[in-house]
Amino acid sequence: MQMVHSRFNALLSACVLSLIATAGWSQSITWLGVLPGGSESEAYGVSADGRVVVGWAQNAAGYWRAFRWENGVMQDLGTLGGTYSAAYGVSADGSVVVGVAYNAAGQWRAFRWTASGGMQDLGTLGGNLSEAFAVSANGAVVVGQSNGRAFRWENGVMRDLGTLPGGCCSRANAVSANGAVVVGWANISAGGRAFRWENGVMQDLGTLGDDWSEAFGVSADGSVVVGCSRFSPSRGHAFRWTASSGRMDDLGTLGGYQSWAYAVSADGAVAVGFARDARERNRVVRWTLGSVEDLSITYASQLTNGSVLEIARAISPNGRYIVGWGINAATGRREAFLLDTGTGRPRCNGDVNGDGIVDDADLLIVLFNFGNRCP
Repeated sequence: MQMVHSRFNALLSACVLSLIATAGWSQSITWLGVLPGGSESEAYGVSADGRVVVGWAQNAAGYWRAFRWENGVMQDLGTLGGTYSAAYGVSADGSVVVGVAYNAAGQWRAFRWTASGGMQDLGTLGGNLSEAFAVSANGAVVVGQSNGRAFRWENGVMRDLGTLPGGCCSRANAVSANGAVVVGWANISAGGRAFRWENGVMQDLGTLGDDWSEAFGVSADGSVVVGCSRFSPSRGHAFRWTASSGRMDDLGTLGGYQSWAYAVSADGAVAVGFARDARERNRVVRWTLGSVEDLSITYASQLTNGSVLEIARAISPNGRYIVGWGINAATGRREAFLLDTGTGRPRCNGDVNGDGIVDDADLLIVLFNFGNRCP
């Protein structure tokens, strides 16, 4: 009995140490490179665990190609028979990729890619053009725009989401984790507005004072929306809108004229995008409640001299992984990057399974895996 207690105490001590260690994940910036013979790349989406990144990269012929990056390998996803393609969204597990590609007739078409089925043309709303910009967590719902109208695609059916009163056009840029809430842009009689669509209703989210706003990111439950809005003819700032307040809040800049928020964590607490600094240079920024930070400064120790992070386009649900592009001084080119911040915003010390609570489930995970080697 004493041996059992000793063994349990040893495991418990190891568990406590392991739980504490979850706060110490290492930070890193990985430049994803380019396709063979290419010269640049940009990243637009990241899986929940940070292992898969999607975007576009130039190939040896100078054409943009959608890519899926995993374990250091950048895979060209091809096209629909034409020359160009670009990937803009990825499912939580990294298995479904969406974007736009040329078909054999030279028309832009929204696509949904899987390893088993390849690149699938999602069709249009009646014309020749469609583009996919985001996908739900499980990969089943795709959103984008077709012939000037926002669409929501599911089970082979592309649905027109309409537009705001007085307008003719709209574009869907992001979708909630379960696919129920869609956000984007729609025009009205004077200017354009960020919208939030749910259950067939398109809601005008307003502006920061001028005549234009656009939504680019939405939280997992659809209650927090981020994007950009003009508050004067020459200035546009990142915003954060919440359903609880019904208000659009200005997230600010780094001293320059503009900022754009492109994505937000699952809980809506962390937004990423870019802002102009006092010298009007683009810099990747992270907004948390009440603060804005230049990530090229925050993670300067991970950057080689002369490298800089310019634009962030996506963030993982827990806020740990951020992707976008910048200048890689080692290669002298613009490249996609994957930033591992070392810790996720919603995950507190000891929250091994990331459910927001430190409880018996976290303890059991460590106990059952005690002694195993990590990959």
